[in-house]
Amino acid sequence: MLIIASSNGAIGIDQAMQALKKGGSALDAVEIGIRLVEANPDEHSVGYNGYPNIIGELELDASIMDGRTLDSGAVALMRGFPYAISVARQVMARELPHVLLAGEGAERFAREIGAEHWGEMLTDEIMAVWRKRMTAVGATQWVARRPDDILVPADDAPLLDWVKLATDPERVEGTVNFIAIDGKGDIASGVSTSGWAWKYPGRIGDSPIIGAGNYADNRYGACACTGMGEMAIRAGTARSLVLYLKLGLSLGEAARRAMNDLRDLGGDFIGGMNLIALNPKGEHIGMSSRAGGSYIYQTEAMDACQERAREVVEIPARWGREARE
Repeated sequence: MLIIASSNGAIGIDQAMQALKKGGSALDAVEIGIRLVEANPDEHSVGYNGYPNIIGELELDASIMDGRTLDSGAVALMRGFPYAISVARQVMARELPHVLLAGEGAERFAREIGAEHWGEMLTDEIMAVWRKRMTAVGATQWVARRPDDILVPADDAPLLDWVKLATDPERVEGTVNFIAIDGKGDIASGVSTSGWAWKYPGRIGDSPIIGAGNYADNRYGACACTGMGEMAIRAGTARSLVLYLKLGLSLGEAARRAMNDLRDLGGDFIGGMNLIALNPKGEHIGMSSRAGGSYIYQTEAMDACQERAREVVEIPARWGREARE
């Protein structure tokens, strides 16, 4: 039995492993581990108290995948329900012929299944950070919209220019990843995020997109990503890594190939990317486009998780058209 996770999963990995030791499935472990991160107010890239979008709304995305059946469930742009990973699992588990529900549809489904609803999930601390950022870029003439008390442009002006100004590359990245192998050898993977800070309302990254930010297949392995999700969507990063394993590459070479694919992307906006991956033999790896990153892992024989450095595959960053001219 094995669990690997992004470093911010440390708060949940022990309980996830305990679930496996008690006979729980890989899906159980992934859900349990991620839920604890989603409820952590000190983690600002996932769940409760995550960074909001440009108009101060918190929109949550998550996905989960069963490597035995390739069944998947995902939600995007969900508001008011903290445990996005659990709602995503229910999208997969219920008699519903869909993989991804978004926005009001995801929220309606969450209500129908009785998912825990917290309503407002932004603390004064995070709202103060948001207002400071908006003020710094000149958004001082915003007004409160009742009953949510969310600030919006006073004249209902287009948001495009504000998003460009508020874009913060250092807060693009941030997500929690969990991948588990249970006692039966089944693999599951899960991802949850509050998305890119100050994003345009309705932006969906790679986290709820099966094949982009998340993919698991018992036969070959699994991968989950965090970073600039638009890049993983364009390259199909998680699925690509698993396909490289299917072609017979080693785990390390498959991960490097998936990262190198991202180096070839054109366009005006290229940022950072990280991934974790494993194969059915229990070999695991973490990759990053920047030095200094790490991920965590734990087996059933370990009393606590350990940290391991991510291998670096540099991806030259560029931000805006000016950066490549």
